Amino acid sequence: MDQSTYSGRVFQATLFCLCGFLLLPLLIIILILESPIQPEVFRLKDPPVMRGCWEPNLKLREATRLFEDQILGPESIVNIGDVFFSGTADGKIVKLTGRRITTVTRLGRPPCGSRDDESTCGRPLGFQVGPNGTLIVADAYLGLFQVNPNTGEAMRLVAGGQVVSGRKLSFINDVTVTKDGKKLYFTDSSSRWQRRDFLNLIMEATADGRVLELDMETREVLVVMENLRFPNGITLLPGEESVLVAETTMARIRRVHVAGLNKGGMDTFVDNLPGFPDNIRPSSGGGFWVAMSTIRPNPGFSVLDFLSQRPWIKKFIFKLFSQDVLMKFVPRYSLVAELHDGGVCSRSFHDPNGVVAAYVSEVHEHDGSLYLGSFRSPYIAKLDLSQV
Repeated sequence: MDQSTYSGRVFQATLFCLCGFLLLPLLIIILILESPIQPEVFRLKDPPVMRGCWEPNLKLREATRLFEDQILGPESIVNIGDVFFSGTADGKIVKLTGRRITTVTRLGRPPCGSRDDESTCGRPLGFQVGPNGTLIVADAYLGLFQVNPNTGEAMRLVAGGQVVSGRKLSFINDVTVTKDGKKLYFTDSSSRWQRRDFLNLIMEATADGRVLELDMETREVLVVMENLRFPNGITLLPGEESVLVAETTMARIRRVHVAGLNKGGMDTFVDNLPGFPDNIRPSSGGGFWVAMSTIRPNPGFSVLDFLSQRPWIKKFIFKLFSQDVLMKFVPRYSLVAELHDGGVCSRSFHDPNGVVAAYVSEVHEHDGSLYLGSFRSPYIAKLDLSQV
Protein backbone atom coordinates (compact mmCIF):
# COMPACT_ATOMS: atom_id res chain seq x y z
CA MET A 1 0.00 0.00 0.00
CA ASP A 2 1.51 3.33 -0.99
CA GLN A 3 1.79 6.22 1.43
CA SER A 4 -0.94 8.36 -0.16
CA THR A 5 -3.55 5.55 0.03
CA TYR A 6 -2.67 4.88 3.65
CA SER A 7 -2.88 8.59 4.53
CA GLY A 8 -6.24 8.84 2.78
CA ARG A 9 -7.67 5.96 4.77
CA VAL A 10 -6.33 7.38 8.02
CA PHE A 11 -7.97 10.71 7.17
CA GLN A 12 -11.30 9.00 6.37
CA ALA A 13 -11.18 6.99 9.59
CA THR A 14 -10.32 10.07 11.63
CA LEU A 15 -13.13 12.07 9.99
CA PHE A 16 -15.60 9.23 10.60
CA CYS A 17 -14.65 9.02 14.27
CA LEU A 18 -14.85 12.79 14.67
CA CYS A 19 -18.31 12.92 13.06
CA GLY A 20 -19.44 10.05 15.26
CA PHE A 21 -18.12 11.83 18.34
CA LEU A 22 -19.96 15.02 17.43
CA LEU A 23 -23.19 13.36 16.33
CA LEU A 24 -23.49 10.91 19.22
CA PRO A 25 -24.71 13.53 21.74
CA LEU A 26 -27.17 14.80 19.12
CA LEU A 27 -28.52 11.29 18.57
CA ILE A 28 -28.85 10.80 22.32
CA ILE A 29 -30.86 14.03 22.51
CA ILE A 30 -33.11 12.95 19.64
CA LEU A 31 -33.71 9.43 20.91
CA ILE A 32 -33.65 9.74 24.69
CA LEU A 33 -34.62 13.25 25.79
CA GLU A 34 -38.29 14.06 25.77
CA SER A 35 -39.59 17.24 24.22
CA PRO A 36 -41.51 19.48 26.63
CA ILE A 37 -44.15 20.03 23.97
CA GLN A 38 -46.42 17.66 22.07
CA PRO A 39 -47.30 19.82 19.06
CA GLU A 40 -50.44 19.36 17.03
CA VAL A 41 -50.58 19.65 13.26
CA PHE A 42 -52.68 22.58 12.13
CA ARG A 43 -52.87 24.67 9.02
CA LEU A 44 -52.84 28.40 8.51
CA LYS A 45 -53.92 30.01 5.29
CA ASP A 46 -51.18 31.55 3.17
CA PRO A 47 -50.31 34.92 4.75
CA PRO A 48 -52.02 37.89 3.09
CA VAL A 49 -49.92 40.05 0.83
CA MET A 50 -48.92 43.18 2.76
CA ARG A 51 -50.37 45.85 0.55
CA GLY A 52 -53.18 48.38 0.72
CA CYS A 53 -53.95 49.08 4.37
CA TRP A 54 -51.24 46.60 5.39
CA GLU A 55 -48.50 48.24 3.30
CA PRO A 56 -45.33 48.40 5.43
CA ASN A 57 -44.37 51.84 6.74
CA LEU A 58 -42.26 53.38 9.49
CA LYS A 59 -45.01 55.33 11.27
CA LEU A 60 -44.57 53.61 14.63
CA ARG A 61 -41.03 54.94 14.71
CA GLU A 62 -42.54 58.39 15.22
CA ALA A 63 -43.48 57.25 18.74
CA THR A 64 -41.68 58.48 21.82
CA ARG A 65 -40.72 56.30 24.78
CA LEU A 66 -42.15 57.12 28.19
CA PHE A 67 -40.74 55.94 31.54
CA GLU A 68 -37.87 54.21 29.75
CA ASP A 69 -35.99 51.78 32.03
CA GLN A 70 -38.43 52.61 34.85
CA ILE A 71 -41.19 50.15 33.98
CA LEU A 72 -40.80 46.61 32.64
CA GLY A 73 -43.44 44.78 30.65
CA PRO A 74 -46.44 47.17 30.87
CA GLU A 75 -48.74 44.69 29.07
CA SER A 76 -52.00 46.64 29.36
CA ILE A 77 -52.82 50.32 29.99
CA VAL A 78 -55.92 52.14 31.22
CA ASN A 79 -56.59 55.71 32.26
CA ILE A 80 -58.86 57.45 34.75
CA GLY A 81 -58.77 61.05 33.58
CA ASP A 82 -55.15 61.87 32.87
CA VAL A 83 -53.82 59.27 35.30
CA PHE A 84 -52.68 55.98 33.75
CA PHE A 85 -52.40 52.53 35.31
CA SER A 86 -50.53 49.42 34.22
CA GLY A 87 -48.98 46.21 35.51
CA THR A 88 -45.33 45.22 35.47
CA ALA A 89 -43.25 42.09 35.02
CA ASP A 90 -42.32 42.18 38.72
CA GLY A 91 -45.93 41.91 39.83
CA LYS A 92 -46.78 45.53 40.59
CA ILE A 93 -49.82 47.61 39.70
CA VAL A 94 -48.51 51.11 39.08
CA LYS A 95 -49.95 54.60 38.70
CA LEU A 96 -48.44 56.93 36.10
CA THR A 97 -48.99 60.62 36.79
CA GLY A 98 -47.05 63.00 34.58
CA ARG A 99 -43.47 61.74 34.83
CA ARG A 100 -43.99 60.04 38.17
CA ILE A 101 -44.50 56.33 38.82
CA THR A 102 -45.99 55.13 42.10
CA THR A 103 -46.93 51.62 43.19
CA VAL A 104 -50.65 51.14 43.86
CA THR A 105 -50.33 47.59 45.17
CA ARG A 106 -48.75 44.22 44.64
CA LEU A 107 -51.09 41.24 44.22
CA GLY A 108 -48.53 38.52 44.94
CA ARG A 109 -45.57 38.26 47.25
CA PRO A 110 -41.84 38.72 46.70
CA PRO A 111 -39.29 37.65 45.64
CA CYS A 112 -39.97 38.75 42.08
CA GLY A 113 -38.06 39.12 38.85
CA SER A 114 -37.27 35.56 37.82
CA ARG A 115 -39.13 32.89 35.89
CA ASP A 116 -39.42 30.70 38.99
CA ASP A 117 -40.87 33.55 41.04
CA GLU A 118 -43.63 34.50 38.59
CA SER A 119 -46.31 32.15 39.90
CA THR A 120 -46.14 33.54 43.45
CA CYS A 121 -45.11 37.11 42.62
CA GLY A 122 -47.93 37.40 40.08
CA ARG A 123 -48.02 38.87 36.59
CA PRO A 124 -50.74 41.48 35.98
CA LEU A 125 -51.80 41.35 32.33
CA GLY A 126 -55.20 42.70 31.23
CA PHE A 127 -56.59 45.92 32.77
CA GLN A 128 -60.02 47.55 32.58
CA VAL A 129 -61.78 50.31 34.49
CA GLY A 130 -65.04 49.25 36.12
CA PRO A 131 -68.13 51.48 36.20
CA ASN A 132 -67.44 52.38 39.84
CA GLY A 133 -63.95 53.67 39.07
CA THR A 134 -62.11 50.60 40.29
CA LEU A 135 -59.48 48.71 38.33
CA ILE A 136 -60.33 45.24 37.08
CA VAL A 137 -57.07 43.32 36.73
CA ALA A 138 -56.37 39.91 35.21
CA ASP A 139 -53.30 38.34 36.77
CA ALA A 140 -51.96 35.37 34.82
CA TYR A 141 -51.40 33.28 37.96
CA LEU A 142 -53.33 34.79 40.84
CA GLY A 143 -56.71 35.44 39.24
CA LEU A 144 -59.12 38.32 38.64
CA PHE A 145 -59.03 41.26 41.05
CA GLN A 146 -60.90 44.45 41.76
CA VAL A 147 -58.46 47.13 42.91
CA ASN A 148 -59.14 50.51 44.45
CA PRO A 149 -56.78 52.84 42.53
CA ASN A 150 -56.53 55.27 45.45
CA THR A 151 -56.00 52.96 48.43
CA GLY A 152 -54.55 49.90 46.69
CA GLU A 153 -57.10 47.65 48.40
CA ALA A 154 -57.49 44.51 46.26
CA MET A 155 -60.35 42.03 46.31
CA ARG A 156 -59.96 38.71 44.54
CA LEU A 157 -62.92 37.88 42.30
CA VAL A 158 -61.68 34.64 40.75
CA ALA A 159 -58.73 32.57 41.98
CA GLY A 160 -55.99 31.49 39.62
CA GLY A 161 -55.79 27.70 39.50
CA GLN A 162 -59.49 27.41 40.28
CA VAL A 163 -61.13 24.43 38.58
CA VAL A 164 -63.97 25.40 36.25
CA SER A 165 -65.83 22.67 34.39
CA GLY A 166 -63.13 20.15 35.20
CA ARG A 167 -60.12 22.23 34.12
CA LYS A 168 -57.81 24.62 35.92
CA LEU A 169 -57.50 28.31 35.16
CA SER A 170 -53.78 28.15 34.42
CA PHE A 171 -53.17 31.23 32.25
CA ILE A 172 -55.67 34.04 32.87
CA ASN A 173 -54.89 36.66 30.27
CA ASP A 174 -57.30 39.50 29.56
CA VAL A 175 -60.63 40.80 30.81
CA THR A 176 -63.53 43.02 29.72
CA VAL A 177 -66.45 44.35 31.77
CA THR A 178 -70.02 45.34 30.92
CA LYS A 179 -71.13 48.95 31.38
CA ASP A 180 -73.19 48.10 34.44
CA GLY A 181 -70.36 46.06 35.94
CA LYS A 182 -72.52 42.98 36.44
CA LYS A 183 -70.59 40.68 34.08
CA LEU A 184 -66.91 40.15 33.43
CA TYR A 185 -65.66 38.13 30.49
CA PHE A 186 -62.09 36.87 30.50
CA THR A 187 -59.72 34.61 28.61
CA ASP A 188 -57.86 31.64 30.03
CA SER A 189 -55.25 30.98 27.37
CA SER A 190 -54.53 27.40 28.42
CA SER A 191 -55.28 24.86 31.13
CA ARG A 192 -51.97 23.10 30.37
CA TRP A 193 -49.44 25.95 30.07
CA GLN A 194 -48.76 28.96 32.27
CA ARG A 195 -47.79 32.43 31.10
CA ARG A 196 -44.07 31.80 31.63
CA ASP A 197 -44.37 29.00 29.02
CA PHE A 198 -46.31 31.03 26.46
CA LEU A 199 -43.95 30.10 23.62
CA ASN A 200 -44.54 26.43 24.39
CA LEU A 201 -48.27 27.11 24.07
CA ILE A 202 -47.84 28.84 20.71
CA MET A 203 -45.59 26.12 19.32
CA GLU A 204 -47.66 23.25 20.65
CA ALA A 205 -50.82 24.89 19.28
CA THR A 206 -52.85 23.40 22.11
CA ALA A 207 -56.59 23.95 21.59
CA ASP A 208 -57.41 24.15 25.29
CA GLY A 209 -58.06 27.86 25.69
CA ARG A 210 -61.39 29.22 26.93
CA VAL A 211 -63.55 32.32 27.28
CA LEU A 212 -65.33 32.54 30.62
CA GLU A 213 -67.99 34.68 32.28
CA LEU A 214 -68.06 35.90 35.86
CA ASP A 215 -71.41 36.97 37.30
CA MET A 216 -70.48 39.70 39.79
CA GLU A 217 -73.67 39.20 41.81
CA THR A 218 -73.56 35.41 42.26
CA ARG A 219 -69.76 35.04 41.71
CA GLU A 220 -70.52 32.07 39.46
CA VAL A 221 -67.95 31.36 36.74
CA LEU A 222 -69.20 29.76 33.52
CA VAL A 223 -67.44 28.60 30.35
CA VAL A 224 -68.68 30.60 27.37
CA MET A 225 -66.44 29.10 24.67
CA GLU A 226 -63.69 26.48 24.64
CA ASN A 227 -61.25 24.65 22.36
CA LEU A 228 -59.51 27.84 21.25
CA ARG A 229 -55.81 28.04 20.36
CA PHE A 230 -54.31 30.68 22.66
CA PRO A 231 -57.27 33.02 23.25
CA ASN A 232 -55.61 36.28 24.22
CA GLY A 233 -57.04 39.81 24.14
CA ILE A 234 -60.79 40.29 24.68
CA THR A 235 -63.17 43.23 24.38
CA LEU A 236 -66.94 43.70 24.34
CA LEU A 237 -68.71 44.88 21.23
CA PRO A 238 -70.95 47.95 21.73
CA GLY A 239 -74.22 45.98 22.06
CA GLU A 240 -72.60 43.79 24.74
CA GLU A 241 -74.05 40.63 23.19
CA SER A 242 -70.67 39.57 21.82
CA VAL A 243 -66.98 39.79 22.61
CA LEU A 244 -64.04 39.89 20.24
CA VAL A 245 -61.29 37.42 21.14
CA ALA A 246 -57.80 37.28 19.63
CA GLU A 247 -56.98 33.66 18.82
CA THR A 248 -53.26 34.28 18.63
CA THR A 249 -51.95 30.97 17.30
CA MET A 250 -54.47 31.04 14.43
CA ALA A 251 -53.73 34.67 13.45
CA ARG A 252 -57.41 35.61 13.65
CA ILE A 253 -60.03 37.33 15.78
CA ARG A 254 -63.18 35.46 16.77
CA ARG A 255 -66.57 36.90 17.70
CA VAL A 256 -68.07 34.97 20.62
CA HIS A 257 -71.75 35.56 21.37
CA VAL A 258 -72.27 35.87 25.13
CA ALA A 259 -75.91 37.08 25.23
CA GLY A 260 -78.99 37.40 23.05
CA LEU A 261 -80.37 35.01 20.47
CA ASN A 262 -76.96 33.80 19.32
CA LYS A 263 -75.59 33.13 22.82
CA GLY A 264 -73.19 30.23 22.83
CA GLY A 265 -72.24 30.66 19.17
CA MET A 266 -69.07 31.90 17.54
CA ASP A 267 -67.97 33.24 14.17
CA THR A 268 -64.91 34.93 12.74
CA PHE A 269 -64.51 38.71 12.90
CA VAL A 270 -61.31 38.71 10.82
CA ASP A 271 -59.32 35.78 9.51
CA ASN A 272 -55.76 35.38 8.30
CA LEU A 273 -54.16 38.47 9.79
CA PRO A 274 -50.62 39.38 8.67
CA GLY A 275 -49.46 38.99 12.27
CA PHE A 276 -50.32 37.27 15.52
CA PRO A 277 -52.81 39.37 17.50
CA ASP A 278 -52.54 40.20 21.18
CA ASN A 279 -54.87 42.66 22.93
CA ILE A 280 -57.89 44.34 21.32
CA ARG A 281 -59.15 47.75 22.43
CA PRO A 282 -61.77 50.23 21.11
CA SER A 283 -60.72 53.09 18.86
CA SER A 284 -62.24 56.57 18.76
CA GLY A 285 -63.23 55.90 15.16
CA GLY A 286 -65.69 53.18 16.12
CA GLY A 287 -63.31 50.33 15.35
CA PHE A 288 -60.77 48.37 17.34
CA TRP A 289 -57.02 48.65 17.77
CA VAL A 290 -55.15 45.36 17.47
CA ALA A 291 -51.52 44.93 18.50
CA MET A 292 -49.17 42.42 16.86
CA SER A 293 -45.56 41.92 17.98
CA THR A 294 -44.49 39.67 15.14
CA ILE A 295 -45.78 39.21 11.61
CA ARG A 296 -46.21 36.63 8.86
CA PRO A 297 -44.34 38.43 6.08
CA ASN A 298 -45.63 38.11 2.52
CA PRO A 299 -43.54 38.51 0.50
CA GLY A 300 -41.13 36.77 2.81
CA PHE A 301 -40.86 33.67 4.97
CA SER A 302 -42.96 33.02 8.09
CA VAL A 303 -41.23 30.60 10.45
CA LEU A 304 -44.38 29.90 12.47
CA ASP A 305 -46.41 29.15 9.34
CA PHE A 306 -43.69 26.80 8.13
CA LEU A 307 -43.55 24.95 11.45
CA SER A 308 -47.33 24.64 11.86
CA GLN A 309 -47.39 21.47 9.75
CA ARG A 310 -44.05 20.08 10.92
CA PRO A 311 -44.46 19.07 14.57
CA TRP A 312 -41.35 16.87 14.51
CA ILE A 313 -39.17 19.93 13.86
CA LYS A 314 -40.81 21.76 16.77
CA LYS A 315 -40.16 18.84 19.11
CA PHE A 316 -36.53 18.67 18.04
CA ILE A 317 -36.02 22.44 18.51
CA PHE A 318 -37.49 22.35 22.02
CA LYS A 319 -35.21 19.44 22.95
CA LEU A 320 -32.21 21.59 22.11
CA PHE A 321 -33.14 25.10 23.22
CA SER A 322 -34.92 26.83 26.10
CA GLN A 323 -37.76 29.29 25.57
CA ASP A 324 -35.47 32.21 26.48
CA VAL A 325 -32.98 31.21 23.80
CA LEU A 326 -35.70 30.70 21.20
CA MET A 327 -37.21 34.13 21.91
CA LYS A 328 -33.99 35.68 20.61
CA PHE A 329 -34.68 34.14 17.21
CA VAL A 330 -38.29 35.31 16.94
CA PRO A 331 -38.21 38.17 14.41
CA ARG A 332 -39.38 41.47 15.88
CA TYR A 333 -41.84 43.49 13.85
CA SER A 334 -44.34 45.74 15.60
CA LEU A 335 -47.65 46.27 13.85
CA VAL A 336 -50.79 47.97 15.13
CA ALA A 337 -53.95 48.24 13.06
CA GLU A 338 -57.40 49.74 13.33
CA LEU A 339 -60.05 47.24 12.28
CA HIS A 340 -63.75 47.80 11.70
CA ASP A 341 -66.81 45.59 11.37
CA GLY A 342 -66.18 42.78 8.96
CA GLY A 343 -62.51 42.88 9.81
CA VAL A 344 -61.86 45.80 7.45
CA CYS A 345 -58.49 47.45 8.06
CA SER A 346 -58.62 51.25 7.90
CA ARG A 347 -55.03 52.09 8.86
CA SER A 348 -51.90 50.44 10.20
CA PHE A 349 -48.67 51.62 11.76
CA HIS A 350 -45.44 49.63 11.55
CA ASP A 351 -42.02 49.45 13.15
CA PRO A 352 -39.95 46.80 11.33
CA ASN A 353 -37.45 45.21 13.71
CA GLY A 354 -39.08 46.97 16.67
CA VAL A 355 -36.55 49.80 16.65
CA VAL A 356 -38.63 52.24 18.71
CA ALA A 357 -41.63 50.19 19.89
CA ALA A 358 -40.86 46.49 20.39
CA TYR A 359 -42.97 43.56 21.63
CA VAL A 360 -46.21 45.56 21.45
CA SER A 361 -49.11 43.96 23.29
CA GLU A 362 -51.84 46.59 23.40
CA VAL A 363 -52.93 49.90 21.91
CA HIS A 364 -54.74 52.25 24.31
CA GLU A 365 -56.11 55.41 22.71
CA HIS A 366 -56.49 58.56 24.79
CA ASP A 367 -56.77 62.24 23.89
CA GLY A 368 -55.45 61.91 20.33
CA SER A 369 -52.55 59.61 21.10
CA LEU A 370 -51.90 55.89 21.18
CA TYR A 371 -50.21 54.43 24.23
CA LEU A 372 -48.53 51.13 23.38
CA GLY A 373 -48.19 48.45 26.01
CA SER A 374 -45.54 45.76 25.82
CA PHE A 375 -45.18 42.32 27.37
CA ARG A 376 -41.39 42.61 27.41
CA SER A 377 -40.05 46.13 26.77
CA PRO A 378 -38.93 48.52 29.55
CA TYR A 379 -41.10 51.45 28.47
CA ILE A 380 -44.46 52.64 27.17
CA ALA A 381 -44.44 54.07 23.66
CA LYS A 382 -46.67 57.06 22.81
CA LEU A 383 -47.71 57.87 19.25
CA ASP A 384 -49.33 61.25 18.51
CA LEU A 385 -51.96 60.48 15.85
CA SER A 386 -51.81 64.02 14.50
CA GLN A 387 -48.22 63.35 13.42
CA VAL A 388 -48.99 60.27 11.32
